[in-house]
Formats: sequence, C-alpha cells, structure tokens
Amino acid sequence: MTRRGSHFAVCLALMFLGAAPARAQDVKPYDERLMRLSEILGAVHYLRELCGNSDGQLWRERMRDIMEGEGSSALRRAKLTRSFNTGYRSYSRTYQTCTPSAQTAIDRFLAEGTQLADALVKSVP
Repeated sequence: MTRRGSHFAVCLALMFLGAAPARAQDVKPYDERLMRLSEILGAVHYLRELCGNSDGQLWRERMRDIMEGEGSSALRRAKLTRSFNTGYRSYSRTYQTCTPSAQTAIDRFLAEGTQLADALVKSVP
C-alpha cells in the first residue's frame, strides 16, 4: 500500500471513530488497538518530521480528531495523550537524524496504522 493509501485509510478510520457516540463507559473493547494507533501516530509524527516530510502537524491533528471522538473523560484523554507521547518520545530518543532505518520504521508504522484503522472501523458499532 502506498503512503498516500495508508494516510487515506487512517483518515477514514479517524472520521468514523469521531462519529461514534460518546459513551459514559471509559473502557471500550477496542481500546488496546486505539492506544496502539495513538502511539503509532506519535511515532510517525516525530519520524516524518525528522525525515523532512512536509506533513506539518497532520499526525498531531489526527490525534486531536481521535481525542475529540474518543476522549469521553479526562482519564480517557490522558491515556490517549500518554500513548501518543510515548510513541513520539521513544523515537526521539532513538533517532536524531533521518536514517534508512527511520524510513523503514515510518513505512512499517504506516502499514500497521492502516491495519489498526481498518480493524477499528470494523469493530466500532
């Protein structure tokens, strides 16, 4: 799948998740996948910026979309934020310059993020 295709799939999933009705319950059956997607968004935000891609704040904005759709409580928003920041910080400690390994990590994260987004779209009622 191309990067553009991956980006499109993630955006579709985020739009779908944002449309899901807020629930009083803080634990959802898809939380593990959602937290992993949040972590991936943080890592991709850091790595693509490091490697000179012109995404700007795109990945942070996608995280904000998730927060608006899924952050139904302060605790839930904190968990989502922590996951995003974990991804960002982990890779900022590992990579200070763009390397072939960083590019490979980006590609893998985009592929995994697309798979997670597809699974989330299918699991959210």
